[in-house]
Amino acid sequence: MTLERRTEALLVLVEGDRNVQREAIISEARTRASALLAQAHADARARVRDVFVEERRRAHESAAAAQARLATRRRLHEQHRTAALLALGWQRLPDALGQRWRDDELRGIWVGAVLAVARRVLPRAQWQVTHGANWPVTEQQALSARVTPDLDAAPLFSADPGIVAGLRIASGGNVVDGTLAGLVSDRGDVGAQLLRQLERILPQGSPREGSVPLGGTARSAREIL
Repeated sequence: MTLERRTEALLVLVEGDRNVQREAIISEARTRASALLAQAHADARARVRDVFVEERRRAHESAAAAQARLATRRRLHEQHRTAALLALGWQRLPDALGQRWRDDELRGIWVGAVLAVARRVLPRAQWQVTHGANWPVTEQQALSARVTPDLDAAPLFSADPGIVAGLRIASGGNVVDGTLAGLVSDRGDVGAQLLRQLERILPQGSPREGSVPLGGTARSAREIL
């Protein structure tokens, strides 16, 4: 074989080897590029998910904060409403009690309630009944007739110009204060009862003067009225 043919054959071998290496390099590059592209896509999807998760977290936190602010405003509104209702009730309560005392039928119920409490808590010794100056004598006599059989002696009656409405019964150091002043002084129990009554009638409109229903305990409005 001549030198020229050997040279051509060697060139053919070199060219073939170069082509093989080139294809291997290109194939490896394509594989690496495909892997890098897939990783880039995965990273991009992960970043998008992270962004969505963070946005949802922020949205939830924002909604929770808004709900907390709304709940606070509602509590403050309810507290202001309660204070306004009680202020209205305490403003109208004395006049409402006075009107009940001036009504013959309601006054009888009031006296009967005071008497019922006194029967439960006072000793059977002689009672001292203190009342307003305008309480009819006939009603005093009727009360005396009702209780005297159960007492050691007939009750004693005394007028107190400071009593606007109601009466107070004392015996053995114990007192049942069914006066207007005694009822409104129990602000805790009477206030709770008054608020429940005002809330009950509120949907029908603001209570009119003298129309406030009354309530309380043994020495407060519920048992007296």
